[in-house]
Amino acid sequence: MTLAEKILAAHCGKDRVSPGEFINVKTDLVLSNDITAPIAIKEFNKLGLGKVFDPQKIVMVPDHFCPNKDIQSAQQAKLMREFAREHKIIYFEVGEMGIEHVILPEKGLVVPGDVVVGADSHTDTYGALAAFATGMGSTDIAIAMATGEIWMKVPPTIKFVFHGKPGKWVGGKDFILYTIGRIGVDGALYSVMEFTGDAMEALSMDNRFTMSNMAIEAGGKAGIFAVDAKTKAYLKGRTSRKYIEYRSDPDAAYASIIEYDASQIEPQVAFPHLPSNTKPISQVGNIAIDQVVIGSCTNGRLDDIRLAARVIKGKKVNAGLRCIVIPGSQKVYLDALKEGLIEIFIKAGAAVSTPTCGPCLGGYMGILAAGEKCVSTTNRNFVGRMGHVKSEIYLANPAVAAASAVLGRIAGPEELA
Repeated sequence: MTLAEKILAAHCGKDRVSPGEFINVKTDLVLSNDITAPIAIKEFNKLGLGKVFDPQKIVMVPDHFCPNKDIQSAQQAKLMREFAREHKIIYFEVGEMGIEHVILPEKGLVVPGDVVVGADSHTDTYGALAAFATGMGSTDIAIAMATGEIWMKVPPTIKFVFHGKPGKWVGGKDFILYTIGRIGVDGALYSVMEFTGDAMEALSMDNRFTMSNMAIEAGGKAGIFAVDAKTKAYLKGRTSRKYIEYRSDPDAAYASIIEYDASQIEPQVAFPHLPSNTKPISQVGNIAIDQVVIGSCTNGRLDDIRLAARVIKGKKVNAGLRCIVIPGSQKVYLDALKEGLIEIFIKAGAAVSTPTCGPCLGGYMGILAAGEKCVSTTNRNFVGRMGHVKSEIYLANPAVAAASAVLGRIAGPEELA
């Protein structure tokens, strides 16, 4: 079996599972946020059970429109907050919280071998920790909160092997954008994307989270890495939970195996209006921009903030645009503050926000007007995703985003050398 199949088999009480098989799976963690939790709560209450299956296996995070941007978002957060208190589930309030997919690994709530389900499509982020993690609808999450189980079809696994040594400014964001550009937004439809190879072993955990996070942009059910020394080092001191290290068998059956030479991959830019519409930075051309966003559950971790600060240090944000930096959690914010990174951004003329999803989904903290163009480290560039339907989003890694903020156009960091 593959890594994912082994995890699912262990959670449904079977010795073996195969792609296409329908199973009931026990969950280790059930997640929702201020957009999706209220729907799940209403459906849960219809069941009339009075209690959740396990308060310590349910997490709610107010991150999409929090701190509350308006009355409606305040009502949403209030409903979630009251439910969390009533059922004594795990809840992270504003001031303690961060973007859900940043803080759950950070706080040691996910370990290898877990099954994690969340009412958010980017729940697949936790696959970087060798967990089977996937997004589901709020009604499915309501049932998971009640029973601790989900119903699903075992997905096939596609193996992606990255050989070679990455270039200086190339990271997880570039590898996943390159992959999506090659296979398309439905290239891994309802499949597990298993990432392997020496280039993957060289990636930091923050970069692995980025890749797993965007498996959904290729239609993937999950994105997953095997446990290695970096995984163990990341978990050390974060959790006391014991975990099982599952690995794909040498003779595991894959739907397909796709291999890339990492040394030949440049920093990538996804043009409007699909993550698959990618070009290497050398072929972007001269595109003036109005805004840069550095953050999100995709690239709001400390490695990302460090990388952007390294590029922008001692320089100024171009007078013709806004640069908005959003650390992914309070810890990331504090660590960046201690390292002097926040000062670098502020001296450069960037705005630094409290942790929030904010502009990524067109929530607030950086909405685009008609005709405006934005370089963003977020995960989606669909029509109207960050504001007006006539605005444009270009996805890139933090180094490209920072360089673009300085030069006023989409540019690679090597132009600032």
